[in-house]
Amino acid sequence: MKTYTLALIPGDGIGVDVTDATMEVLDVAAAKFGFALAPTTFPWSCEYYVETGKMMPEDGIEQLHPFDAIYLGAVGWPKTVPDSVSLHGLLLPIRKAFTQYANIRPHRLLPGVEGPLKAEGFDILCIRENTEGEYSGAGGRVHQGQDNEVATEVAIFTRKGVERILRFGFEQARARRKHLTSVTKSNAQKYSMVFWDEMTDKIAAEYPDVTVSHMHIDAMAAKMVMAPQDLDVIVASNLFGDILTDLGAAIQGGLGFAASANICPDPSVPSMFEPVHGSAPDIAGKNIANPIAAIWSGAMMLDHLGEKTAATAILSAIEAATAKGIGTRPGASSTDEITAAVKAALEA
Repeated sequence: MKTYTLALIPGDGIGVDVTDATMEVLDVAAAKFGFALAPTTFPWSCEYYVETGKMMPEDGIEQLHPFDAIYLGAVGWPKTVPDSVSLHGLLLPIRKAFTQYANIRPHRLLPGVEGPLKAEGFDILCIRENTEGEYSGAGGRVHQGQDNEVATEVAIFTRKGVERILRFGFEQARARRKHLTSVTKSNAQKYSMVFWDEMTDKIAAEYPDVTVSHMHIDAMAAKMVMAPQDLDVIVASNLFGDILTDLGAAIQGGLGFAASANICPDPSVPSMFEPVHGSAPDIAGKNIANPIAAIWSGAMMLDHLGEKTAATAILSAIEAATAKGIGTRPGASSTDEITAAVKAALEA
C-alpha cells in the first residue's frame, strides 16, 4: 500500500476546523481507494509567533522538505500579529523555498450554489505566478516618519520565472478546452508587462493547438463579471492573479468554495495546498466554518500525488452534498454536517 507523508499546518482560527474536516474526508478516500496518509501536525501559527517571536522555527523549511505534500489551513490573527508579519513569516517563505511557482485556483459553481451572476456555466482555471513579480519583497523605506519619506516596492520579473508559469498555463489549457488568456497591463507598465506579453507570444509558438488571447487586468475583471463562460485558463502575475482569484471566488459563491494549490512540478520537493479563505477568528471553533474549499484543496493534493481517482471521487462527493443544499449558504449547515455529508457521498 502506498503511503503519503503529509505536513499539516492548521494555522490560526478556522484553519484548525477545516483541516480537521479535510483529514476526515481524505482518510475515507484513502481507505476506499487503497492508499494511506501519514500526517504530521506542525503548530506554526500566530499563537506560535507570540510564544516564540517567529512564525516557524529557523529550520522550518528543512523540517518540511522530506514530506510528500504540505497542507495549510489558514494563517492570520491581526489582533495579535500584523498580517504583513504572518504572511512573510510562513506562507511566502514556504512558496519560495520550494519553488512553488504555480498557484492554481479553480472557479466554477457547484451544484446547488447560487452565485451573484446571471451566468452559471463557467469553468475557469486561474494560474497565478507565485514566487516573484510584485510580491518579490524587493524595495525598502528611507527617512521613515519624515516629510521626505520614500517607500519603494520593486516588481521582479525574470525570463525563467515568466516562461515557466506561461508554459505551465499552456499545458493546463492543452489538457482542458485549449484556450489561454494572458493578463497584463502592458499599456501602462511598459517594461515588465510588455516583457510578459512578448514571452506569451514566444511560448505560444510551441502550442499551436491552443488559442491565445491577451487582455488587460481591468478588462479581465469586467470579463469575469460579464461573460465568465467565455474563459478557460487565465495566466497572470502574482498581484494580478491574487486579485482576479478573489473575484473568481466571489462569482463562484464565496471564499467558502475557493480552493488552491501551490505547485512545484519537481517531485523532489513538496507542493502546498490550502483553501483561499482567511482564518476568520470571529467564528473559529464554533462549528460553522464551511470546509468545502479546504476539502476541495485536499482533493487537489491527492490529484497532485497521483491519486486521481480518489480526487475525482471527493469532488463528486462535494457536488452530491451541495446538490442537496448542504453547505451552499453561509451558516445554514455546520462544519460537521457538511463534512458528514461529503463523507457519506464518498462512501456510497
